[in-house]
Amino acid sequence: MPASTPWRIAAGLLINLLASICIVFINKWIYVHHGFPNMSLTLVHFVVTWLGLYLCQRCGVFCPKSLPASKVLLLALSFCGFVVFTNLSLQNNTIGTYQLAKVMTTPVIILIQTMWYGKTFSLQIKLTLVPITVGVFLNSYYDVRFNVLGMVFATLGVLVTSLYQVWVGSKQHELQVNSMQLLYYQAPLSSAMLLSIIPFFEPIIGEGGILGPWSFTALVRFLCMYKLSRNVCLEPLA
Repeated sequence: MPASTPWRIAAGLLINLLASICIVFINKWIYVHHGFPNMSLTLVHFVVTWLGLYLCQRCGVFCPKSLPASKVLLLALSFCGFVVFTNLSLQNNTIGTYQLAKVMTTPVIILIQTMWYGKTFSLQIKLTLVPITVGVFLNSYYDVRFNVLGMVFATLGVLVTSLYQVWVGSKQHELQVNSMQLLYYQAPLSSAMLLSIIPFFEPIIGEGGILGPWSFTALVRFLCMYKLSRNVCLEPLA
């Protein structure tokens, strides 16, 4: 392994962390100050994700693999659910509670893999989940902005995210594809699903709609968020 590789990995992880934090704060700012519609925000993210993947494959970063839509349909649906619910969690909770709730994804993934996939984990791993779970519960309950709706969205976000993560690993193994090849087909399918239901839940034009009269500042921050998201990774970020 080249000597520079560990440093490149460390630098990539640091950039990923900092950019992810920036995205969360900008997302929260857009929700609080401009009330950007949640599902529409998710749709834009999916479209930009697919465009980024398209550019990557045109530049030779990865080679697309033909996949039947039926094989990724359920995965695309869970993709929609986990990003929408995590964004709703961010919208209705403080940033601290939102971030801590996401930590529960690991215990839930272990639970799903144990109960439905027959995987086993050592006692040491299971014991590490106890302080995580207790800490998340205490913080959420005593949060200054504790509200039932926020907890419902946070719980749904954790459940759907955990299912999505388990299914992604399973589908990659089943279809013999990497994450980019899978997401290349998954992102446009998820976009089509959201596009078909958004008009029933959110306005399209006018005040509060995705095509509404947004201020220049809001648009600049919105575009900066998606530029950041393209520089972080191709997995969805809330």
